Amino acid sequence: MKLHKSKKDNDLYYYYNAKKEKMWCFRYRYYDALGKRREKSKQGFKNEKDAYRALLEVKANILNGEVKRVENSNLTVSEWLDIWFETHKNEWKVTSRIQRENAIKHQMKPLLGKYKLSELDKSTYKQQFINELLKRYEPSTVRLFHRLFKIAVNAAVDDEIIPRNRFNKIVIPKEKQIDNFLTADELNVFLKTAKEIENITNYTMILLLAYTGVRKGEALGLKWEDVNLENATLSVKRTRDKNGAREPKTKNSYRVIPIDEVLILQLKRYQSWCKKTMLSFGKKLKDDDFVFISHQSGTPTGENTLKYCFDRINKKTGLKRITPHGLRHTHATILIAQKIPVLTIAQRLGNTPEMIYNVYGHNFKKLEEESVVAFGQALKSSAGGKFGGGF
Repeated sequence: MKLHKSKKDNDLYYYYNAKKEKMWCFRYRYYDALGKRREKSKQGFKNEKDAYRALLEVKANILNGEVKRVENSNLTVSEWLDIWFETHKNEWKVTSRIQRENAIKHQMKPLLGKYKLSELDKSTYKQQFINELLKRYEPSTVRLFHRLFKIAVNAAVDDEIIPRNRFNKIVIPKEKQIDNFLTADELNVFLKTAKEIENITNYTMILLLAYTGVRKGEALGLKWEDVNLENATLSVKRTRDKNGAREPKTKNSYRVIPIDEVLILQLKRYQSWCKKTMLSFGKKLKDDDFVFISHQSGTPTGENTLKYCFDRINKKTGLKRITPHGLRHTHATILIAQKIPVLTIAQRLGNTPEMIYNVYGHNFKKLEEESVVAFGQALKSSAGGKFGGGF
């Protein structure tokens, strides 16, 4: 390809492509931070003005000491995500590392990987990433992927590869009304059936989830040393899943939960059963043993056990399908209906009050409507039914 120098700038050229169309390009030589001679070039511009503007931007960046931005201008999102992950993975907790690795592999790269990091704009990001994810996931999950991508982009800004994060002020729709919960009457049927058809480990875990609102991983992570039957409390100190036990993800997750007599009596029965079961395997139950164990082996129960329990219970009762996490939602919605203060609910669930309002906003809306009626009725009652209102 023969290049013809432009009169406007010695680093600006025009050429003719295979279709005999006049195109523009630039080639600019500079020294990097180590004094090594380098060249930045780009072709494919349809007019001299666009090519010249791009050349001036490169020169300005070099003069301002922003050499990294120039050298990485062709870096794709996919390439940067690989660099970011490999650079920082040892700084992250196991859960964060796995979460980010999966998000990169299954969401970020497939939808955004082909775009150049320096050229990805907000509109493209919203159309190709946010809007596509909203077709597949709940808004809360999309917010998580959006937050993880922003972390990756912020790292690129810190590395001086791009000047700023363009994706900070993106609004994602709020949650749809949660349907993954049972009413108090439905929960009674659910628990009664669980007691009838499930083994003692499964039933005790289901009862604990319903009566405390803990997450499934937190229940699996409980050890007997965390259960204080005399003081009627549970201490959440860890979570457990297929990757093993580890500390909770947030400070709010560490908490002590008061429990009632129903759960205490069941835990006492279950503890006696655990002692006998462990003895049958030639072992003694210890304080640092996990609470929930398999009746077949005496080893800690797996995380998929509850899925099959819920399938069996649903088939028996005909109730709407909920997940184990649905018992957490059930616990929260019942407490809200009983007008328990938001701060108390948040502390019990290991959340912030803001998260409670965001997730269960529709429940509080109903209570607000009830409060209007209740206020009026209270004033009428205090006035002996003669309250007229106004002045």
